[in-house]
Amino acid sequence: MTRCSALFSCLLVEVMCLIVFSFENVALNKSAWQQDTVFNYAAERGVDGRKSSLSRYGDECVTSEYNATSEWRVDLEHILSIHHISIQFATDDKDWNNDNELTKYFLGFSVYISNTTEKEDGILCFRDTTYTRATIPNPINIPCPHYGRYVIYYNNRTHPPYPEGYSDITINALCEVEVYGCSDQGKFGENCSMLCPPKCLKSRCDITNGTCFECTVGYLGPTCESESSTAWRNSSSSTTWMEGGSSTGWMDIIDIALKEQGETSNFLQKTK
Repeated sequence: MTRCSALFSCLLVEVMCLIVFSFENVALNKSAWQQDTVFNYAAERGVDGRKSSLSRYGDECVTSEYNATSEWRVDLEHILSIHHISIQFATDDKDWNNDNELTKYFLGFSVYISNTTEKEDGILCFRDTTYTRATIPNPINIPCPHYGRYVIYYNNRTHPPYPEGYSDITINALCEVEVYGCSDQGKFGENCSMLCPPKCLKSRCDITNGTCFECTVGYLGPTCESESSTAWRNSSSSTTWMEGGSSTGWMDIIDIALKEQGETSNFLQKTK
């Protein structure tokens, strides 16, 4: 290894340490569930903080039945702001490389954040489409600056043929899943020390820079700082405008936004 590459590796490790220690593991000792548990290898083992032994047959890792699909999730108890997710796969305490039998079961996995127990209701943080048995990292750190209550690990073998190196069936064999974020709702920044801007919808903002995911009715801008009579709903993907739309359609949009804030539209009720 050259001096330059060694220096880069050291800096990368230091940066990852800073990221980890800036946020709290909000999944630690929370309730967990998995599909097809084997014996007493319960889902809660994946969030118990223990990973000194990475064997499926010890008492620190989650293990499930072999199946066409595998799913595991942790309940964070509240809708929290998340920065990144770290997954430690089981290795059976063997070298992690192309010769480790377990690598083939993890290829193609996905991670979701959701406000319900259904992954389809949430957002996709990551889906593996490129790793091989030789390149899949362990542990793996997945950036996902969003908010949610459930973090869901999922894999499937339901649509053959599979890429080279993939198994024909899959399992959960997870030794630890760490979810780093803010345990206090409406906070962001290093050590979760800052409040989200006051006009962020439901006080939800990007955990690193404080930009709002959506704005309360009548505000727009990255931090919802601009008051406007035309912008009724602002999100990270689009802004809905009053100009140019039918009155019934716009009243429906207003009603949705008001309901998200715990309010109702009397005008909408009268006009429907």
